[in-house]
Amino acid sequence: MTRRTVRIAMNGVTGRMGYRQHLVRSILALREQGGLDLGDGTTLWPEPVLVGRREPALRALAERHGLTEWSTDLDAVLADETDRSVDIYFDAQVTSARVEAIRKAVAAGKHVYTEKPTAGDLAGALDLARFAAEKGVKHGVVQDKIFLPGLLKLKRLIDGGFFGRILSVRGEFGYWVFEGDWQDAQRPSWNYRAEDGGGIVVDMFPHWEYVLHELFGRVTSVTAHVATHVPERWDEHGKPYPATADDAAYGIFQLEGGAVAQVNSSWTVRVNRDELVEFQVDGTHGSAVAGLRNCRVQHRSATPKPVWNPDIPATEPFREQWQEVPDNAEFANGFKAQWELFLRHVVLDEPYHWDLLAGARGVQLAELGLRSSAEGRRLDVPEVTL
Repeated sequence: MTRRTVRIAMNGVTGRMGYRQHLVRSILALREQGGLDLGDGTTLWPEPVLVGRREPALRALAERHGLTEWSTDLDAVLADETDRSVDIYFDAQVTSARVEAIRKAVAAGKHVYTEKPTAGDLAGALDLARFAAEKGVKHGVVQDKIFLPGLLKLKRLIDGGFFGRILSVRGEFGYWVFEGDWQDAQRPSWNYRAEDGGGIVVDMFPHWEYVLHELFGRVTSVTAHVATHVPERWDEHGKPYPATADDAAYGIFQLEGGAVAQVNSSWTVRVNRDELVEFQVDGTHGSAVAGLRNCRVQHRSATPKPVWNPDIPATEPFREQWQEVPDNAEFANGFKAQWELFLRHVVLDEPYHWDLLAGARGVQLAELGLRSSAEGRRLDVPEVTL
C-alpha cells in the first residue's frame, strides 16, 4: 500500500466538540486504524496541525496524543509553503471567530471543513460559499446527525417506502443544563450570551434544517417561538451573568411535499424519553420513533385501536406494541464517517454535497426562526442559491 499524507490545520480543538468528536474520535481514530483505505492501493494518512489561542493547552494536548505540530499563529500556518504546508483547514472555534478564519484559509487556497453555523447571518454564510466557489477550493460543513445509527435506520425506512405518505415529524431535543451556581454547567457560558453568538436557535436550527432537508424535504416556512427561561447563569469562574440568549425554541416547519414538522429544542427540560433527541415520524402506512442510536416502528397492520375514555385507567401497553428496527449493519461514529467522505472528496474528487451552501441553509433557518419569534408570524423560507 502507498501512503499519502494529508495535512490538516485543526483550529478550536481545545474546545469540547473539536477535541472529542473531531480530533480524538475522527482524525486520531483514523490514524489508529492505520489510515483511510482509498481502495486503489493507497492509504490516506491524516496529519493534524493543532491551532488555537492558548499555547499551554495546545502543548498539553499535543503531548497527550504524541503529536508534534501545533501553533498559536494561524496566519503562519496558512502561509507555510514548504513541505509542511497544510492541505485542509478545519474550524471548530466559536462562531464569532469563524468567518474571518475561513476567509483566510480560502484565500490561501486551502480546502475547508467546518463546524456550524458557518456564520452569524445568511449574508455572511453566502459570502463564504461564494468566495470558496470563486477560489475553486473544496468545502464541507459538519452535518453529523444524519450519520447517526437511529437516523440511518429512519432513512432506510423512508427509502423502503415503509411510511407510505409522510404526514408529520415531531422532534424533541434537550436536557437540563445546570445554571452553574450549585452544580457546574455542562455547556460553556458563551452559549447563553447573544452578544457572543450564543443561543439554542443558532446552535440547533442548522441541525434541524439538514435533518429535515435530507430525510423529508426542504423547509418552506417556519413559525417559531423562542424563550430565555433561565435569565441568570454562572460562568466558568463562578461569577453570575445575565443570560441574554435563548435557551429554548419551539418551531413548526412546513416541508416541501406537504408534511409538517414540529421540533422543540431546550436546555431547560428534564429528559423523559429514551434518548436526548427523538423524532417521531407518522405516515399513512406506519410510524417510527428514532433517536441517536435506536429506532422503533409500528406498521398500520399492527396499530392498536385505543378509545379515549378519561374515566378509566389506560390498560394498553403502548410502548410495548412497537418493534425495534435491527441494525443490519455496523455504524461508525457519525463525525468520523463524514470526515472520511470529505477526505475522499478532497483527494479523489468524489461527490459531496454537504458544503458551505448547505451550511448557509442552516444559518438562514436560524435567522428566520429568530425573526419569526420576534415578529410573531410565519415566515416563508426562500430557496438558497449562490
